[in-house]
Amino acid sequence: MLIDFAPVREGSLKLLDFAGRFGFHELRLALNAYYDATLDLLADCDDATLTFEPHDPEAHDPFAPEADQHIGWNLAHLVLHVTASLEEGAAFCSLLGRGVTVGGRLRYEPDWRTFTRREQVIGRLEESRRMCLAYLDTLPDPPHLDVFREMPEQYIAFFGQLNAPANLLLGLLHWDDHMAQMRDAKAQAQAALKA
Repeated sequence: MLIDFAPVREGSLKLLDFAGRFGFHELRLALNAYYDATLDLLADCDDATLTFEPHDPEAHDPFAPEADQHIGWNLAHLVLHVTASLEEGAAFCSLLGRGVTVGGRLRYEPDWRTFTRREQVIGRLEESRRMCLAYLDTLPDPPHLDVFREMPEQYIAFFGQLNAPANLLLGLLHWDDHMAQMRDAKAQAQAALKA
């Protein structure tokens, strides 16, 4: 089940309150659904489709090297990006759920330029799924839900407090935000490669 994040996007619920709607069983199902939906999207993609650089007039990544700040992200790049963010959310979920207060970043994203083959991209998705599910397996019964990620005040003002499930949902929200971009990158690649 892909999650309808409309209440969070509209601002009627912070992630912490939204997370109260889900048990960890439902979050595990949702996590698998995002991997499955992305694998379905990539099912008919070859190496050229996955590495095709789409046109994206809104591209702006201030954290990228200057030469890469305004390029369209290919499908391989998008997969590496969303998996890295979900792994970070799952890592925070594991730590906070075990009662460990932590802040900062717990994120590693492989170099997208080194992912040029379909089997690498599919392998990355399955590796990431394995890792995220393993993080969920570390949660005690019951998990600590009253331990929150240490974040700067401006992040708390925007997201609200983030406990274990809210951090996992943050990773899923980020993935959900990129699904349309993935579909567009695929459509552009297929059209260009057909021409």
